[in-house]
Amino acid sequence: MESILNSPYFVLFAISMVFGLIGMFVSGRLKSKFAKYSAMPLSSGLSGAQVAEKMLRDHNIYDVQVQSVPGQLTDHYNPANRTVNLSPEVFQGRSVAAAAVAAHECGHAVQHAKSYAWLQMRSKLVPIVSVSSNLMRYVMMAAAFGLFAGGLGGIFIPIALALQGALMVFALVTLPVEFDASNRAMIYLDQSGIAGRRGEEYEGAKDALKWAGMTYFVAALASVAQFLYLLMLFMRRR
Repeated sequence: MESILNSPYFVLFAISMVFGLIGMFVSGRLKSKFAKYSAMPLSSGLSGAQVAEKMLRDHNIYDVQVQSVPGQLTDHYNPANRTVNLSPEVFQGRSVAAAAVAAHECGHAVQHAKSYAWLQMRSKLVPIVSVSSNLMRYVMMAAAFGLFAGGLGGIFIPIALALQGALMVFALVTLPVEFDASNRAMIYLDQSGIAGRRGEEYEGAKDALKWAGMTYFVAALASVAQFLYLLMLFMRRR
């Protein structure tokens, strides 16, 4: 039992569990905030789709399409095909939450149009992270099978360290991209008057985007914690 508790695989699993629980709490708060501000009508009466289209036009962006995608909180901007993808609740909604999410995703479109460096970097990292994420699963499975023989020993540690390093860099680069998009969204909602010019609607939109940003923050912390632990193991074995 003691060897299991002291194994690298168990520690990595524990780190994932701890941050997973924190992530579940933050995700729960985000859903709660989204539900709260989805019930707060937008005084301008615009739908999320209309907010997105207006923000794009006001930033002289005419080559980005706003479309609806299935699911809840599935909203995202796709730089590959230049589309702002909004969940039905946001696309059709005429609430503070819908306006906040729509403006945030358009914030990414504005970043793309202005060649925002962090967004460009994240886009270049996507293929690397996709491969690293898939390989990391196999490495962890292999480590799990070798649990009683030392877990992530030998060749597993440097491989896992390299893969986790790529995942950590992506998570860290994502933070300024997401926070900047929210900042652009709030500036636009304020200056355009769509969110009531720093009144209750503005504060509601700001609160909703704050909790959305927290999900990325927790994910980045988890990635850093796992990387540092693997780095410690690597340095110890040298």
